[in-house]
Amino acid sequence: MKKYWHVLNIGIQNNLTYRFNFLARTLFGWIPLLAILYLWQTIYSGNGAGSTVGAYSLAQMISYYLLVTVVDALTAVNEDDWQIATDIKDGNISQFLLKPIDYLTYRLFLFFSGRLTYLAVAAVPLALFILYFHKYFVLPANAATLGWFSFSTVLTALLQFFMSYTMAMLAFWVLEVSTFIFILFAFEYIASGHLFPLDILPRGLEQALFFTPFPYQLYFPVSIYMGKTAGAELVRGLLIQTFWVIAAFGLARFAWQRGIRKYSAVGG
Repeated sequence: MKKYWHVLNIGIQNNLTYRFNFLARTLFGWIPLLAILYLWQTIYSGNGAGSTVGAYSLAQMISYYLLVTVVDALTAVNEDDWQIATDIKDGNISQFLLKPIDYLTYRLFLFFSGRLTYLAVAAVPLALFILYFHKYFVLPANAATLGWFSFSTVLTALLQFFMSYTMAMLAFWVLEVSTFIFILFAFEYIASGHLFPLDILPRGLEQALFFTPFPYQLYFPVSIYMGKTAGAELVRGLLIQTFWVIAAFGLARFAWQRGIRKYSAVGG
């Protein structure tokens, strides 16, 4: 493991070289969020004081989007999939076939280095943003809720990474993976709860989405924090989320093994 901790350290140092890019991405990324928040404020004001949308009051809805911002900052895959696909197309993975380094673990630690760097750079602006909306930002009900939220957020990060890694493996078979990545991103953005809370959807559609991994990429940990998922439903959800993480990891390993066969055949 020592070599992978070294990868983490090098990754953080490399990312800090572009810390202004991280900061700019953070600040400009909040412009759409502000637009969404003010849109919901307009919707609620038009419905009258004390109105709700689904099971959400205005304060709960704004709190939901603030939590989405936090979870997204902790778990989002930014350019890892593009970098992996480039490594494959340019033949850079050859060096990993000759060294005692597992490429998936190597990329996973680079992913974590990117998240840590992003948090270090964006911590102050994020804190100021939450402080501005502090009257809407609710604290978890108890320490146990915060613990399960943290655990689910880690699983969300792993699920995000393994799914992106698997998509990047398509570079073994196709020259351009951007179309597939954009399609996956479109599904994730809507079906993960990034655009709106999934429980305001019709019940049948909401239940159908929970047969996919997408709600566990964002909505599920946020629902734990807000106390909307608890008890037996919480245990069941964590088990399903763990299943999707294991399944995505297995698929990532399978895609790598099949891709390496093709890559070796082409190289020979």
